[in-house]
Amino acid sequence: MQAAIVSTANSAFPPFPGFRSFSQRRRFSLPTRKMWSSSFGARRIVCACSLPPRKWGDDIEINDLSVPEHSSSGREFEDDSNVLIECRDVHKSFGEKRILKGLSFKIRHGEAVGIIGPSGSGKSTVLKIMAGLLAPDKGEVFICGRKRQGLISDEEMSSLRIGLVFQSAALFDSLTVRENVGFHLYEKSSMSDDQIAELVSNILAAVGLKGAEDQLPSQLSGGMKKRVALARAIIFDPTADTIEPEVILYDEPTAGLDPIASTVIEDLIRSIHSKGERKLGKIASYVVVTHQHSTIRRAVDRLLFLFDGRILWQGLTDEFITTTEPIVRQFASGSLDGPIRY
Repeated sequence: MQAAIVSTANSAFPPFPGFRSFSQRRRFSLPTRKMWSSSFGARRIVCACSLPPRKWGDDIEINDLSVPEHSSSGREFEDDSNVLIECRDVHKSFGEKRILKGLSFKIRHGEAVGIIGPSGSGKSTVLKIMAGLLAPDKGEVFICGRKRQGLISDEEMSSLRIGLVFQSAALFDSLTVRENVGFHLYEKSSMSDDQIAELVSNILAAVGLKGAEDQLPSQLSGGMKKRVALARAIIFDPTADTIEPEVILYDEPTAGLDPIASTVIEDLIRSIHSKGERKLGKIASYVVVTHQHSTIRRAVDRLLFLFDGRILWQGLTDEFITTTEPIVRQFASGSLDGPIRY
């Protein structure tokens, strides 16, 4: 099974060839799956990295910024058995412009990680590389200890689902909310239309959009669109024989929203992080790219600060406003005086 990217990069793309209305759709030929039942039967949960995060040790070690295996306090993770995604010395350029210049970090089971930094520092590029939508020019990406070769479409990569929620929501404008959220299931699942519709309704109710199934994206506010995109990212096929844990990647989930709408999204991101107990899905970890201080405070526990294509600083959220690193302090305060210049 490939790592599943459940959103699309551009809502202007037309439906896939042969796509028909869901009331008259034709399924692709797929292997027979276990049919729906009230209990869904016995299922196998696959994860090579299911251990809970280990506590940091007390050893202090100075490390080069290009390979930052430590937080700002120098405390070290000693066990790699719970690493879900790892980037090692990742480089990426677009033409002559170098975006990433040797990025190294790990995302562990149970973590809520924020990626912050000035505009243009490569935050969204990092998410797309983790999701498999972009391949690094140099360096390596590991998914549950297995090296990914190229893009997600180039090989089978089981044991972890990766969902990406784009900043623009990236909904299909011509499809209803129900059809957007259930798109992957309508095309790939053996479930009936009624079963998918029921599952979609439950997911929408969980994200605060009960009764919005028949609306079009043009009828939704910005915050509602983001919640629809989130619902599409976390929906899964409960009849599948194998259900992998999932990492959700959020690209600026509260951008353009008022403070109250931002709080709703931030609390929602927290609430679906199951930390081992299935509620909406087995969301093992998540990564948030953001500029907003409220999102940093409410939605994440650990921060990676990108600057000039590298990780300049990393640490816990409460260390963000107390660090003595000049660039991070300027970013945290919003001051015009400091090393960051526009």
